[in-house]
Amino acid sequence: MGDVENEITSVFRNVSVTVVPSNEWLAGDLCFATGEAEEEGPYLHFIEQERKGEGQPQIFKEFLRHSQLFRVGPASSLWVTNKNSPSCSIESFCQAISIQFPTEAANSAFVSTFSELKSDTTSARATGRELANGSCDASWNQSKFDKKIESSSAKMYFHYYGQLLHQQNMLQDYVRTGSYYAAVIENRIDFQGRIVVDVGAGSGILSLFAAQAGAKHVYAVEASDMVDYARKLIDGNPSLGQRITVIQGKVEEVELPEKADILISEPMGTLLVNERMLESYVIARDRFLSPVGKMFPTIGRIHMAPFSDEYLYVEIANKALFWQQQNYYGVDLTPLHGSAFQGYFSQPVVDAFDPRMLIAPAIYHTIDFTKVKEEELYEIDIPLNFTASIGTRVHGLACWFDVLFNGSAVQRWLTTAPGAPTTHWYQLRCVLSQPIYVMAGQTITGRLHMVAHSAQSYTMYLTMSAKMWGAGADQGGILQTSSSKLDLKEPYYRMSQPQAYAWAQDQSAQQLVQQQNGIDFDEKWLCTYMSA
Repeated sequence: MGDVENEITSVFRNVSVTVVPSNEWLAGDLCFATGEAEEEGPYLHFIEQERKGEGQPQIFKEFLRHSQLFRVGPASSLWVTNKNSPSCSIESFCQAISIQFPTEAANSAFVSTFSELKSDTTSARATGRELANGSCDASWNQSKFDKKIESSSAKMYFHYYGQLLHQQNMLQDYVRTGSYYAAVIENRIDFQGRIVVDVGAGSGILSLFAAQAGAKHVYAVEASDMVDYARKLIDGNPSLGQRITVIQGKVEEVELPEKADILISEPMGTLLVNERMLESYVIARDRFLSPVGKMFPTIGRIHMAPFSDEYLYVEIANKALFWQQQNYYGVDLTPLHGSAFQGYFSQPVVDAFDPRMLIAPAIYHTIDFTKVKEEELYEIDIPLNFTASIGTRVHGLACWFDVLFNGSAVQRWLTTAPGAPTTHWYQLRCVLSQPIYVMAGQTITGRLHMVAHSAQSYTMYLTMSAKMWGAGADQGGILQTSSSKLDLKEPYYRMSQPQAYAWAQDQSAQQLVQQQNGIDFDEKWLCTYMSA
């Protein structure tokens, strides 16, 4: 092969290629090579059989760095070169090359070699692995999910939800399951004769609810190994299961044969957004839902209010007392006390609490699942503004969420509010390491800024400030400010029952918590939402 021989790393003989868009058919050998144009990395060239007697000329040359490989059949693959390749002279993709190998084994070896060579320059996640039929090299064609989520986090996530005991925990949350059942059955008019997609189907329970409501067909999409149990459960209910198709895969990757009239899902995590499944719900909307389709749930709201809980604050602070020991087996631990103290306060507290611990009426931030863009969920910024109802120490910000199923017949809320029946989500509290003092009528301002990270959760930045109050407040400024950084991925699961109410001065929980199930409040808010 002349000067090329020293560069050859692999040869695949007796292949046939069809070059698109020219549709030129050629037969010959494919060779992977290195050593030329080092900055471009490994490349592929093709030597046509008919010209072997004339010095084996190179017919075409494609750099792996600028190419993607799709395995489209047992013995066939598709090579696509993008516009950044030096071998391209047009602004769109340069060309696609359909490759037919003499055997399935040769095709497998080819895609494995491609992946191995490319991993040296693109830091591919796997080296030398074969590609399944219909897939492509992952380092160049990752789904949105794979690009933004750490593989280790995703592995643990899908392992967790692939276990029946965790599905049982959710099914036995009768507030959750009962609310979904009521929302579906009470809105049969939305489901009868319709195509439904269940996003993250889990055990398949929501798919079965949709079938009970008369859905024409339900596509249950589930990425974890729970899909096997879902199939078993659905097959065990044949009168419903005959209208349900279970599909294993991520909604970012699977293909469906038709558009959906209804999306149903349970994408809510702690504080609504933990686990970042809302983004998958929105992606499913963009990929599968018809323009006039409905989403169950339709909107979500994050509620927030300042709270005072001396017992909780002391409990967290006391955890760091261990690090105040000056003679722990002859070692002084006190240099780490400050770090440990801040570390404990970086954990959001997940538990149920008495709503009378709230010291101001709650506010809320709305996420409309039918309109929000996926990218808007990467950062969530919520300004805070409260008026204290009593004078006390403010220990942090209490949070909970609710979702609305905006059906054509019935609008139903599912709430996790304090004072309402407890769910497996409980409530969440961000505790300040330095409380602030307020008087009745004093304004509390601040900001809750949440930034998504690749471990399927959010970093939370909380700032709360107490402003001057009373006469001359307009001329005054901030008196106290306290900030904290918390990781929603690493909460303190306290999950106790609501603490005994310890205040001498009573307050009406009805005034402090905007009750989601209150008829007057819901109807007023819903009218505003539907007229927007």
